[in-house]
Amino acid sequence: MVSQAGEYLYCIIRCGEQRTFGDVAPLGGESGSVYTVPHQGQALVVSDAEAGQYDVTRANMLAHQRVQERVMREFTVLPVRFGTVAAGHAPAQDIQKLLQKRGEEFEALLADMEGKVELGLKALWRDEKAIYQEILAENAAIRRLRDGLVGKPPEVARFQGIPLGEMVKKALDQKREREAAGLLASLRPLAYRTQESAIVVDRMIVNAAFLVARSREEEFDRAVRRLDEDLGQRIIFKYVGPVPPYNFVNIVVNWLDL
Repeated sequence: MVSQAGEYLYCIIRCGEQRTFGDVAPLGGESGSVYTVPHQGQALVVSDAEAGQYDVTRANMLAHQRVQERVMREFTVLPVRFGTVAAGHAPAQDIQKLLQKRGEEFEALLADMEGKVELGLKALWRDEKAIYQEILAENAAIRRLRDGLVGKPPEVARFQGIPLGEMVKKALDQKREREAAGLLASLRPLAYRTQESAIVVDRMIVNAAFLVARSREEEFDRAVRRLDEDLGQRIIFKYVGPVPPYNFVNIVVNWLDL
């Protein structure tokens, strides 16, 4: 390999030999190659890297992910956190020390992830105004408070509208919780684990990742399609995967601990 300032880390796999993944470009450009640094049956998938930090840009994140997804076609992978670089005079030796010290931990995680993939689902209400009308129809107290603001001077309406906004938000959160529970109830039984992430916009109902056996991936796909067929006029589903288990494995390396 070309001598560089370091080696950029993508993921950990079970592999006892040196090999190259020549059909995927490494992070940072088209030159160079993606290859393994093996040690006692495990390996880090890496590429030559310059010293310093890598900016969290869309291009860099996609390059990082593309390598992991390429390797996942052949191996169970443990994703390493973006931007992890083994630097110094002997980066390959540092990587082997890492595998030596944490090999049992990595083996347990590899066994846990064996034969599984991550599938992601976001569900969003299609029409926020329609959801607001549903809330009005369901809640007489909100209707009365809204109707009481009709004809009020703007400054009075703004002040008295604060409790209305709080009531609407509470009702919206409750509706989201009910609908999320219903959506997840049909998918959780098909997954080993489910990881719910933060709701980032008011329209969002579900933001979740599922760790699913490859043997049940088609069954999970069918379940998502049924949800879309039944609820698609009201809810938008954004379904992605399979991808490496980003939400279920978080490999962080502190080189000072080696």
